[in-house]
Amino acid sequence: MKIRNIALRADSDGINKYPAKQHARIVASKLSDPDGLIYLLGQYAFTIEDSDQAKTWRQRRYFYYCSGVDVPNCCLTYDISADELSLYIPEIKPERVLWEGRGPTIEEAEDRYDVDSVYLNEQLFDHLDQWKKGNPKSTFYILHKDHRPVGESFPKVDCEMLKHAIDLCRVIKDTHEIECIRRANKISAIAHQAVLRNVSRFRSEAQIQGIFEDACISKGAKQSYPVIAASGENAGTLHYAKNNEPLLGRQLLCLDAGAEFLCYTSDVTRTFPISGSWPSHEAKNIYCIVQMMQEHCIDGLRPGVKMYDLHILAHKIAIAGLMALGILHNGTEAEIFEAGTSRGFYPHGLGHHLGLETHDVLNFPIMHYSMDDCSALLAPCGDGQPSLEEGMVITIEPGIYFSRYELTRAYLSSPVHSKYINQKVLKDYWAVGGVRIEDDLLITADGYENLTKTPKGEAALKIIREGSHSSHRLED
Repeated sequence: MKIRNIALRADSDGINKYPAKQHARIVASKLSDPDGLIYLLGQYAFTIEDSDQAKTWRQRRYFYYCSGVDVPNCCLTYDISADELSLYIPEIKPERVLWEGRGPTIEEAEDRYDVDSVYLNEQLFDHLDQWKKGNPKSTFYILHKDHRPVGESFPKVDCEMLKHAIDLCRVIKDTHEIECIRRANKISAIAHQAVLRNVSRFRSEAQIQGIFEDACISKGAKQSYPVIAASGENAGTLHYAKNNEPLLGRQLLCLDAGAEFLCYTSDVTRTFPISGSWPSHEAKNIYCIVQMMQEHCIDGLRPGVKMYDLHILAHKIAIAGLMALGILHNGTEAEIFEAGTSRGFYPHGLGHHLGLETHDVLNFPIMHYSMDDCSALLAPCGDGQPSLEEGMVITIEPGIYFSRYELTRAYLSSPVHSKYINQKVLKDYWAVGGVRIEDDLLITADGYENLTKTPKGEAALKIIREGSHSSHRLED
């Protein structure tokens, strides 16, 4: 399957107009229905419970995929037989414009979005009634049962096939989507470099989060997910979110943070010594193992490869590295692998789809992997495992962690695993916390393209050292 080329006029941000009509047509082709009606509900704006403060608003991604509309309180229909994509927008209420501003007019929406017609929301029900009269035996497709328009009944309603069809389409990115992800990665690189230039003078994790978000916002981007700025042992918590502890005395910082551009995400992780120099042999050695894990797995990317096989490769590299350091012992690499002991240090999957969600299209995982099933490391990769295809965008994010809680709870207390873990050596690695390195990769016809341009390794250390000698100072 080749990457779909989309060509529409460019908007002011340099990105082509979102190819909504093309997306709707592709989705309809997956339904194999010549005359149904697709109905997608956008996200409505709400206030926080017991408050007049608005909740942070985020567009429904399935709606956005077929509309390109990042405005609250909208919906759309796609009449498959008529090949007509219709957008419904809220009426402008003059009494609210002073407080909240206004949304687009019908004329502005017609110009801005790749749709055939634009109407007000209040016209939806009349249009649905007209469609039902002309298509009495056709299917009405919705994402979920509770998305059916209130008070409307249809002879045939399907609330399962539409999500499956859109997921199939979202797995393979077209040129417009790839350009948005590329732009998100470019902004992420700018934000990560802002952190690197200033980290040596920062005092807390909060400052890391602050400068990263500032750099993204200044470039017109949002956050793909909450910033993870985990220093020291906090990096042993995979989705650490507090970002409120001091950096003093910490060896490494694991910064997992990505920009979102026009609803498309990036997912980038860098781990580096806060001082710009390796604070210990232990920290440098673990970083070098994870770097080797990532480099070997990225080199193996191409269509037809099973991600799970690369995941197993990463585990085997981790085991060899941890044995060379003396952290794992009393067995062969094969014995430790078969026991699943390496999962105590590398407990997550190698990567995931990336797109409108950071963990994109969850119904189509790039690898079958269960955090609760240790047998996942024992079974070979079978025919049921998915293979990489041209046009997929995925992450490669190996890591090695020293979670004092998890290793003590599940591994050091287990006779199956504890015999392979050298606790005398392990105690020297608690302060390392964890190392993760993550890039975003586009699968191409003959291999891959790395979309992530954020410096890592020695290039990152050079920026930290240059920043520490700069006369620029941030306010405390």
